Amino acid sequence: MRKVIVGAFVSMDGVMQAPGGPQEDPVGDFRYGGWLVPYFDDTLGVKVGEIFARPFDLLLGRKIYDIFAAHWPYVGPEEPLGALFDQIEKYVATRNEHFKPSWQNSQVLGADAVAAVRKLKEQEGPDLLTQGSTDFLQTLHAHDLVDEMYIMIFPLVLGKGKKLFADGAAPAAFNLLSTQASDSGVIVNHYVRAGDIETGSFAADNPSPAELERRRQLGL
Repeated sequence: MRKVIVGAFVSMDGVMQAPGGPQEDPVGDFRYGGWLVPYFDDTLGVKVGEIFARPFDLLLGRKIYDIFAAHWPYVGPEEPLGALFDQIEKYVATRNEHFKPSWQNSQVLGADAVAAVRKLKEQEGPDLLTQGSTDFLQTLHAHDLVDEMYIMIFPLVLGKGKKLFADGAAPAAFNLLSTQASDSGVIVNHYVRAGDIETGSFAADNPSPAELERRRQLGL
């Protein structure tokens, strides 16, 4: 069985949009493209390298696929990640039925991307690692297809932009496997899926008349 593993750079308010540069994704008049760059230190580089050190294929939304396809095949040998991305399989989610990927070892998930991901997860092979892909990620979260997450939280608030989670995500519990802070203040958290959400209550066994009235007004 293959896992879907999310790798996400996010601000403290959950924004993922255009971390790498101003031209990456200015949709919606997003003005802070490149917000990741000032915080990317050696510690963070090591953690990202650890994620890519595990065997994986890439699972990408169309926009991030286009960004990667316009960059990684053209980097020099001093960027070993380019050669790695060239060699591995890349699965692309797109609504354009006529889209034909130009990057080698790439294939489209098809009209039903959710069903295609479920089928991939049932197969033997390397895990499926996402990068960026906010719209597609929200689809994966809505159908409870995410098994692990590496969430790198940067110490800034962006106020607007595309987010890691949106309304409609399937309720799910995760265990925190590890956490580490970089010198620049980035918190790297590694989560793994952990079943259903458990709830409890701090309410008094004998609620006061005021509390009972509050509940009545809420229709509880």
